[in-house]
Amino acid sequence: MREYDESPAQYAWIVYTVAALMFGGLAGYIIAVENGRAAPSAAATTAPPPTPVVDESELRAYREILARDPKNVAAAVKAGNLLYDAQRYLEAIGFYQQAFTLNPNDINVSTDLGTALWYAGRPDEALAQYERSLAINATHAQTLFNVGIVRADGKQDYASAAAAWEKLLQTNPDYPAIARVKTLIADARQKAAGS
Repeated sequence: MREYDESPAQYAWIVYTVAALMFGGLAGYIIAVENGRAAPSAAATTAPPPTPVVDESELRAYREILARDPKNVAAAVKAGNLLYDAQRYLEAIGFYQQAFTLNPNDINVSTDLGTALWYAGRPDEALAQYERSLAINATHAQTLFNVGIVRADGKQDYASAAAAWEKLLQTNPDYPAIARVKTLIADARQKAAGS
């Protein structure tokens, strides 16, 4: 076994180095504050959350199922959901289209397809898909909410956005985000009046 000399002189350079670094950091912070440039907050230095990653083996399994059975709606929906959750909207669109073609009365798939189209930067196609959803169920809460978002943010048609959200509240009085929807309506009405 090797023996070490544990005399205080051996570690003195470490103590001096650490002290110098701490003093330099403190001095730099004080100078920055005095010049009106405070150090950034923790929120400003935090990296954005990472984009969710798809479990590629799971996605591959759904693709294999669909290669053997192209009419497997469940596999198409699950593949679409995996890609949607990973923000890979362009890829999700194809799976949602496949599922919706096979089951054109599934309002949730229709609305998810519309939302994927919206996130892919295709607001007109998103609105057309939401119209298909509303043909299935004219009071579907999530579809009405999404129509308002696309009308307001994608088309700057604030009056139509407010109308969609008002219909949402009229037909779904127990909607869990009523306060948020009321705020969106007020904002849309104000923007519509200012246009």
